[in-house]
Amino acid sequence: MDTMETAGRRPAIAGFLLGFALGGFFDGILLHQVLQWHHLLSAVESARIQDIRVQILADGLFHALMYVIAAVGLWVLWRGRRELGSPGADRRLLALALIGFGVWHMLDGIVSHWLLGIHRIRMDVDNPLVWDLLWFVLFGVVVAAVGWWLLRGGGGRASGPRGSRGALARSLLVALVVIGGPVAALPPGDGEAPVMVLFRPGTSFAEAAAAIGVIDGRIVWSDASGQLMAIEPAAGARPARLYGHGAMLVSQSLLPAGCLDWFR
Repeated sequence: MDTMETAGRRPAIAGFLLGFALGGFFDGILLHQVLQWHHLLSAVESARIQDIRVQILADGLFHALMYVIAAVGLWVLWRGRRELGSPGADRRLLALALIGFGVWHMLDGIVSHWLLGIHRIRMDVDNPLVWDLLWFVLFGVVVAAVGWWLLRGGGGRASGPRGSRGALARSLLVALVVIGGPVAALPPGDGEAPVMVLFRPGTSFAEAAAAIGVIDGRIVWSDASGQLMAIEPAAGARPARLYGHGAMLVSQSLLPAGCLDWFR
């Protein structure tokens, strides 16, 4: 039986939690404090939120949450200390820590950068998407892939060269699939293509036009129902904000989050 399968479960859970927390600490300490590229809520458009005291408070609460996750990881590790002597437990602990570290950065990229838009990796550059993707791949996908490779037996004496290459190839394939979806959904590089917006059934043309006005957009085309439009948003506007004003699908955004409007 593979040594990784006989290793204890508690060290594995502890490794993931500790890696996840370390990912948060790495992000917060390096990007929020040392490099000062962004704060947790840097992109929130509110005079009250933009107060530096509120920004620092949000960063502090974020780090406190990472402390709680790390403390839970240490508690689980202490509860499973006897299992650390089982074959392969040390490698499983390291592998899950790397996976947790990578998962943190992928989750942060998808949720914080692209869905909620509360901050970007670098707020002071013309194309923040490049930095988002670079961080997502290097510290998210690559680190998690290495952890998965170790978890599947990569680098161990029991796995031969052919098995190691196969595990690495599968990890890279998973990485490409994970990256491919978000990249395919990104807007064109020139930023000049119109944005297609589909509003939920029952939305009148006047209501849709009022929603477009929220982002200072210009309607360039509409179908007969007035619920499907092509618009040109104002420079610097975020079309994804339309999800909060009745839109069900906005092109050039990552996920059709507005489909949740069906539950109203």
